[in-house]
Amino acid sequence: MSRKNGTNARQFRPSCLPGRPTVARMKQASRSISPAQAVALLLCGTACALLNPARAQADAPSPMTPMLARHVQAVALDNVGAPRGARVELELGPLDPRLKLAPCERIEPFVPTGMRLWGKSRIGLRCMAGPVAWKVYLPVTVKVFGQALVAAGPLQAGAELTVLDLRYAEVDLGTFNTPAFTDANRLAGRVLTRALAAGEPVRGEALRTRQWFGAGEIVTLTAMGRGFAVSSEGQALSPGMEGQPVRVRTENGRIVTGLPVGARRVEIGL
Repeated sequence: MSRKNGTNARQFRPSCLPGRPTVARMKQASRSISPAQAVALLLCGTACALLNPARAQADAPSPMTPMLARHVQAVALDNVGAPRGARVELELGPLDPRLKLAPCERIEPFVPTGMRLWGKSRIGLRCMAGPVAWKVYLPVTVKVFGQALVAAGPLQAGAELTVLDLRYAEVDLGTFNTPAFTDANRLAGRVLTRALAAGEPVRGEALRTRQWFGAGEIVTLTAMGRGFAVSSEGQALSPGMEGQPVRVRTENGRIVTGLPVGARRVEIGL
């Protein structure tokens, strides 16, 4: 072959080859690929999608079709449990891109047991009709906007709240670790443990815990049921701290657990 022909041969080399395959490269590839793939390596080089798992994975179809996304949103909204009049916003996150899911003709969304769809959460997807039964979880962000009490102006740590320190505003209730406050009278007299900026929601964790009674004190027990309430007396076996269950010994010696709700008052739900 003449030098000119050799030059032409180099010019017609397939453009996807990064370089001429060496014997060492062919031997290394043969350990992990089939003979047919080895031929493909000679023709196309290592950039071929057949030999590129990352590209093959990226090209895999996603199970999240627009119809499935709407179904997921409907199931999630039905299980948010938002208070009356609240405005709900739902944002679906992406599935883990590393997942390799088998094709499925019918995918059903579900809410995991014990999962509360507030704030950062997740909703499940499971294949109900396919060659492989799989189950994955989709991240969701649920924002529940409702009216709650916020600071009317800047408030310092240690300040004792008054009704004039508070105002109503729409806030994202999904970010609260405890229920939002909607009754200003319940906050009057409470002491802040940290400063609040103007417009910042008043959260339970920013309030000093109140002690309604001490251990050994006689308290009024109120058993609350649907449409009725029964009251009796008992002796507190531990201090009555707001928001923390307390054990009380009744007059007949029975020990019950309730929630302190006021000065020497304990409520028991039925």
